[in-house]
Order: sequence, then C-alpha cells, then structure tokens
Amino acid sequence: QVQLVESGGGSVQAGGSLRLSCAISGNADRSMCMGWFRQAPGQEREGVAIRYRLSDNTNYVEYADSVKGRFTISQDYVKNTVYLQMNSLKPEDTAMYYCAAARMDYCRIGVRTDFDYWGQGTQVTVSS
Repeated sequence: QVQLVESGGGSVQAGGSLRLSCAISGNADRSMCMGWFRQAPGQEREGVAIRYRLSDNTNYVEYADSVKGRFTISQDYVKNTVYLQMNSLKPEDTAMYYCAAARMDYCRIGVRTDFDYWGQGTQVTVSS
C-alpha cells in the first residue's frame, strides 16, 4: 500500500502563488508515475500535471493546457515528496487538489483509472 498526504492549500488572491506538497509513504517505488488532479464543485475531476521517469533517467512532465506556464510539478526523492508550484493563480483554479500515484511507471494526464492511490485532497481558493 501507498499513502499520500497533501498539504499547502489555502486562500490567496488572484496573481498569488501556492506550493502544494504530497508526502508519499508506504510501499512506494521511485518509478511510480505521480500526478495532480483537481475538482471544483459540480465539476469532473480533471488532471493538472503528471511526472514520471523515462528509461534514460530524465523526467517526463505534462500539464493541462489551463495551467501550462503557471504550474510546475517536481519531486524530491530524498524527502519522498511531490510538489505542485502554482503561480499566477486565477479564480478558476479554485478547487480541491488531489495527489495521485500509479503503480505503473507510465500514466496519462487526466486518466483517473491509471492511478491506484489517492490522497484526501487540499483546498485551494483563489479570490478575485
């Protein structure tokens, strides 16, 4: 089993920044694909970013069009933590943000069924 615990959410004004953290514990493997999703009230859960290691030990990252150039996913293997740096936040970024992990070493952004483990979420609220 793998446990994921998110933190770092909060309330900010438009244009502000937040950094979300996802602490990974349990039987985790460095090769696991990691992702961030978000879900606003009344809306589907959508993929925000993914990150996984390629065979040449470089990292593949992908972002939803709505966050490209503003959000950055990263991972600290020593701290077993995945981060989502969010800059230039907009009111439409308001949502519950979830960290997810896939047993596979590959995943597709926004494909919930690719992911096997989920955190409880952390709320992000952006006011105009």
